[in-house]
Amino acid sequence: MKRFYGFLVLCLVVWSAALADSKHREAIDQIKDEGINKSQAMTILSYLTDVIGPRLTASPNLKNAHDWTRGKLQEWGLQNAKTEAWGEFGRGWTLKRFTAEVIEPHCMPLIAFPKAWSPGTDGPITAEVVYVDAKNEQELEVYKGTLKGKIVLHTPAPVSLQMLTEPLARRVEVEESGQTPTDRRRRERARASTQPFASPQMDERKFRLYQEEGVAMVIETSVVGEGVAIRVMSARVSRVEGSANNLRPWSKGATILPQVIISPEQYNRLVRMIQLGERPKISMNLQVEYQDNDLMGYNTLAELPGTDLKDEIVMLGAHIDSWHAATGATDNGAGVAVCMEAIRILKASGLQPRRTIRIALWDGEEQGLLGSRAYVSKNFARRETVDGESKLVKTPEFDKFCAYFNYDNGAGRIRGFNLEGIEAMRPIFTEWMEPFKEMGVVTLSPGGSGGSDQVSFNSVGLPGFQPIQDPLEYFQRSWHTNQDFFDRAPEEDMKFAATVLAAMIYQAAMRDEKLPRRPQNALVDQLPPVGHMDDDHDHDHDHDHDHDH
Repeated sequence: MKRFYGFLVLCLVVWSAALADSKHREAIDQIKDEGINKSQAMTILSYLTDVIGPRLTASPNLKNAHDWTRGKLQEWGLQNAKTEAWGEFGRGWTLKRFTAEVIEPHCMPLIAFPKAWSPGTDGPITAEVVYVDAKNEQELEVYKGTLKGKIVLHTPAPVSLQMLTEPLARRVEVEESGQTPTDRRRRERARASTQPFASPQMDERKFRLYQEEGVAMVIETSVVGEGVAIRVMSARVSRVEGSANNLRPWSKGATILPQVIISPEQYNRLVRMIQLGERPKISMNLQVEYQDNDLMGYNTLAELPGTDLKDEIVMLGAHIDSWHAATGATDNGAGVAVCMEAIRILKASGLQPRRTIRIALWDGEEQGLLGSRAYVSKNFARRETVDGESKLVKTPEFDKFCAYFNYDNGAGRIRGFNLEGIEAMRPIFTEWMEPFKEMGVVTLSPGGSGGSDQVSFNSVGLPGFQPIQDPLEYFQRSWHTNQDFFDRAPEEDMKFAATVLAAMIYQAAMRDEKLPRRPQNALVDQLPPVGHMDDDHDHDHDHDHDHDH
């Protein structure tokens, strides 16, 4: 009788597991149908990028993006949709007009773009171009008294441009998809590594001279990306010698010279012309507008309420801010569209998650994960230094948190997930990815993907994950460049990403237990310094989403 009873219990367990699996697969099938056949991902991305446009932090366009995304989430029936201030950021900046061309010895329209927060030129200017070729203080002395009103070429030349011998865009092979983004990026951008740079101290000294001399414009060049793709981020602040001035470009009171980036080929040509005895002149008109009536930064949030575990939270998110030279389609309009589409899929499918699913669209990511780190600090945990020791101070919501899924690696197809050092997630992700295995979602990488908003969660011990994606042409063509438009986001990859992400967050919300967390003794403070991510003035190619964590 005992044997029969034991056999009956075993059969019930197997039957229950099979039934649960059947329901689970039915929900995934619903998600697949909605996500692949009824997708709105590209419609979302098009409005965000084509209509609203670039979304520099604190700019009017970013405020419009927050309003529009919040309204769209409300329209879909999500609850608690709101735009929430996370703290003071600083002034906004908008480009109003820009033209630039060489006019002597002959006309050469420039492939150029001003740096964010650069001041304007107070009307059209025409000035001689000077290459400041100084590697030490003695060589810099030669330029004193000669730069007033001039346009200076600042980047050490010649900028190294090697012939492309590999495809610009790539799909990843299964055996390499487990490499970290840092590994892939180092290989993809190796040809920029030969570019010489002045020491940071000398670089700073040259900029102080420009300020003292009263130059009209500082021109630098993008050292990663060639041809029409130029990488453009923020202007650098002019600092007084010996001062501990920590103002950022967006700070009220920051002193900034007008600054422009031009293509490396044209930059090299100008330098060679000057070295051959020519005295080229550039005509330029840069008009900008600062906004300082609202210095706060904001995040957009909305929820799909849970049922029996509604007090516990599963989050997904992406940063909504972008750079200004294009429309921020792959960085990170794609992430916004994928996350919005993922939660729309769940709502439209009529699925009822056990845990509450919360979407967050962060701003200030490009300046150092500002929106997400402030949100995590306020709502879950923060680090404080007590008696010289770093302590983790938790809120009551810390123990109710289940997981965060981030999307910020371009628009390439999802191939798997980074475990972020939480090895206990391997069997869980393996099970969750099974319905997508035949579609190429097969890879689990033990490490992390570096400096995007999941780091704000991981740094306090909360599990935050980011998918492994095809690199496509992201780091060579669209990342932070004037080529980051809607056309760089493949429709099928976007649909697929939203579908996979919807399945992941649904399964996280339905699980009996919360997801495992990183061991406490493995926690490190991964957060970059405030403003670190924006700062391309040191050496543009060193500032990326990884930060080599």
